[in-house]
Amino acid sequence: MTEVKNSKQYDLEERTLRFAKEVIGFVRILPKTMANIEIMRQIIRSSGSVGANYIEANEALSKKDFAMRVKICRKEAKESRYWLRLIEVRREDAEKRKQSLINEATELMKIFGSIVEKVK
Repeated sequence: MTEVKNSKQYDLEERTLRFAKEVIGFVRILPKTMANIEIMRQIIRSSGSVGANYIEANEALSKKDFAMRVKICRKEAKESRYWLRLIEVRREDAEKRKQSLINEATELMKIFGSIVEKVK
């Protein structure tokens, strides 16, 4: 039982890490407009915060602390989705990557929401 739980935790840690790395790679190809530069800073912070808070959740001292950290993960994923929707792209391939990242942020939100419901 413990191995399965740890495996799932590890997979989600890897998934959130991959999400943050993909966001960083994505912002590198975007036009450097004044608005985009500010949005890029925000999205890099929020996407990285998803995984960082999940790691913190796995080290939580109590069930309540775990639930709170997972809620923060959900909030940061939602914020990442917002910034992704707002950012300006000019190329079709960038638009496809953007949509893929929006979908991943939405899935992460749902996963963390489900975890919060199960912890209650």
